Amino acid sequence: MAEPPQLALSLSSVSKAFEGLHAVDGVSLSVAVGERRALIGPNGAGKTTLFSLISGETHPTAGQISLFGRNVTRLPPHRRAALGLARTYQITNLFPRLTVSENCLLAVQALTPAKLHLHRALSRYTDHFARARSVLEAVGLQGKENEVVRNLSHGEQRQLEIALSLAGNPRLLLLDEPTAGLSPAESHTMTALLKKLDNAITLLVIEHDMDVAFELTDRITVLHYGKVIADGLSHEVKSNPVVQEIYLGAAVQ
Repeated sequence: MAEPPQLALSLSSVSKAFEGLHAVDGVSLSVAVGERRALIGPNGAGKTTLFSLISGETHPTAGQISLFGRNVTRLPPHRRAALGLARTYQITNLFPRLTVSENCLLAVQALTPAKLHLHRALSRYTDHFARARSVLEAVGLQGKENEVVRNLSHGEQRQLEIALSLAGNPRLLLLDEPTAGLSPAESHTMTALLKKLDNAITLLVIEHDMDVAFELTDRITVLHYGKVIADGLSHEVKSNPVVQEIYLGAAVQ
């Protein structure tokens, strides 16, 4: 008998209420190591709140969250990051007056003892510079290292956010609308970039562009008013009549 797949993420009856409003309502979800999973649903469905619960920025009202078999329900974000969790946000969250390289170096050192060595020159950490160059190349920003971030295009800033999330060698990456605000050409570039990520990295992606969601991921989970109303392989969810009627409409025709 085949062994069950190792889980990167497990949610058991996770809920979050805000003064009686159930933003997340009894969500149970399992994501296998190396899986590509999309989380879809209309505005207000609870997707970003669920990400905040997984990353530890918000604590659940009820339920349990496990990362790689460890109960992290009450652990703070930095403890979850140390276990291999990283995320991006809907709104670009960068240091606009620093260079691309400086932003990346801050992310590289964030999970290392170097962040505590205040009197040692950063230039002495040659491995950090090598890691920064590597992740910038992985997202197509080689040659932009010395560019001030505020001078980058929106698409390039989104690419840099992906680089920062990769800097700490994550095992589970939460991507909150990675193509938001991008032109069709930029969205295509971003999708191609994400498809080339190391298969060992588990991806959980919130995405409103259904073409991107179906192209990028193996499985789809659909939220409605904080509840899971559909979950399965991409083609199964795509053909689900309830999902077609309520969420996707002509996009799946």
